[in-house]
Amino acid sequence: MLIDNLKQIDPKGSTIVCASKYVGSESIRKMYNLGIKNMGENRVQAFLKKYDDLTDLDITWHFIGHLQTNKVKDVINKIEYLHSLDSIKLANEIEKYANKEIKCFIEINSGEESKSGISYDEALNFFNELKKYDKIKVVGFMTMAPNTDDKDVIKGVFMRLKNFRDSIDSNLYLSMGMSNDYEIALECGATHIRLGSILWKGEY
Repeated sequence: MLIDNLKQIDPKGSTIVCASKYVGSESIRKMYNLGIKNMGENRVQAFLKKYDDLTDLDITWHFIGHLQTNKVKDVINKIEYLHSLDSIKLANEIEKYANKEIKCFIEINSGEESKSGISYDEALNFFNELKKYDKIKVVGFMTMAPNTDDKDVIKGVFMRLKNFRDSIDSNLYLSMGMSNDYEIALECGATHIRLGSILWKGEY
């Protein structure tokens, strides 16, 4: 049961963003009724359907996947948080179509070519350049650890992001940690953990 899955998780004061890409609207409704109000989607078409299905609920929607620039206009005014801002081109589209301030995490690539995000070498300049955008509020940074069982490697990735964040502003948020590594992320100061399979065991 979903309640049992939730009881196994101690978020230590961080925000659980429920990654809901593998479940339908009714499962999200069940999770909402258990007290999880932050939902994260990473596919545009699935998100739009779920958004329309669940307009009666006061969900805080996060877009946690890569957002293509040609999809910005469909999504941006339906979400509160974007966890994957990684280019000026995307920022320009958000500025063009948003009719409210969007809370954004800058996505930083941990070094894997297969993943999106900007490099650490680019991150500070990117952060500063975003200050001129009226519709974008940078609230923090996001990263994903590599798919490995080596906890030291995972911890190194998360600590690097924390140290980078601290060098800019220790009050900014850290979106890091998923079902397989969220405990390490919490040890490293994660403020937002993006949990999917660990929450949905038994639902699919």
